[in-house]
Amino acid sequence: MNVIVVGAGIIGLSTARYLRRLGAEVTIIDPAPALGASHAAAGMIAPAAEVVWGQTPLYPLMQTSAQMYPEFAAEVASAAAADLGFTDAGTLVCAGDRADLQALRELREAQSLSGSATELITGSAARRIEPSLSPAVAGAVDIPGDRSIDPRRVSAALLSALTADSGSSLIRHEVAELLKDGGATKGVELSDGRRLAADQVILCAGSSANEIVGAPQLPIREVWGDVLRLRAPAEATPLLTRTIRGLVNGRSVYLVPRPDGEIVLGASSREDGLSGTPAGAIHRLLADGQRLVPGILDAEITDITTRARPGSPDDLPMIGRIDPGCVVSTGYFRHGILLAPFGGRLGAELTVGTATNWLPDGALESVSPHRFTTDHSTDHTNHATAHSMRRIS
Repeated sequence: MNVIVVGAGIIGLSTARYLRRLGAEVTIIDPAPALGASHAAAGMIAPAAEVVWGQTPLYPLMQTSAQMYPEFAAEVASAAAADLGFTDAGTLVCAGDRADLQALRELREAQSLSGSATELITGSAARRIEPSLSPAVAGAVDIPGDRSIDPRRVSAALLSALTADSGSSLIRHEVAELLKDGGATKGVELSDGRRLAADQVILCAGSSANEIVGAPQLPIREVWGDVLRLRAPAEATPLLTRTIRGLVNGRSVYLVPRPDGEIVLGASSREDGLSGTPAGAIHRLLADGQRLVPGILDAEITDITTRARPGSPDDLPMIGRIDPGCVVSTGYFRHGILLAPFGGRLGAELTVGTATNWLPDGALESVSPHRFTTDHSTDHTNHATAHSMRRIS
């Protein structure tokens, strides 16, 4: 089977990797591989820390993908002979003051209901674990099972392994149109006019998928985020050993340390359509970050990245078949790195038509791209499964 993967972010590349494991010949098409939202991401593999109220269907997806990560990361690292910066040091979710601590207690209740193992500790106990935390930290939730990885290294390793594989190829160009025959996708046309045929096409192009002629107009929103990369002075390294997430005046902030001493500080979340980097967003990130870890103000800013994350109306991804020759896999919002093994494997299996019986109950319905419509007359379920799409009125 010949498959075209449109999009070479973490989801497209992970999907291509799983497709090769399933024996498909793969052509990946992207004008700027690995330079979209994945390039900005911090790489937290933190299903417990990502739990928020009102997103119950997302929890089993995150937990399943987190369980898949050690094997996924080991395979990618081995294939590319690369260090992915994969760590399992855990997370501290910190409260900037007592008001934030109350919100943190309520959030921990949701985490407990999701089955996550967490412990509420005092600010002084948190500082014994991470001495660089501010004395103002009022308390923290300790999540020892969380991991992190460097998405830039993962993307580079996936690209390296796939381009070295004779069964896959990369075209650095834009897809302009899906080619159809009787309602089924049969290939793509590039912006330079070239036409490429395929047995199957899978769209992993984020929000830009809606710009492709013939592609379904999915309810994707662009959620822009600004992320800083810092490097502490040599005498202060390592400034942190665990991922620090926190609430500061109700705003979320995180600091993710890398094994090489880099610290990722993020992330703003805005839907203003501004593709540039607002000065106010950077100011707030630094101010909120230093409320939790004052030492970051002595660090050098080595990189500022602004990217749009593709989000769905309910913040769950959209993964499923849209016609007999096309599958979509998009809308991962801020969970693209965490859900890469889950989304990559599911997208690949739906594309080639193999069984998806490893999924948590109800997962296929919860990520169906048809869940936002009331007319399912054109729905196409995976022909290897008997799942039906969930109707939302």
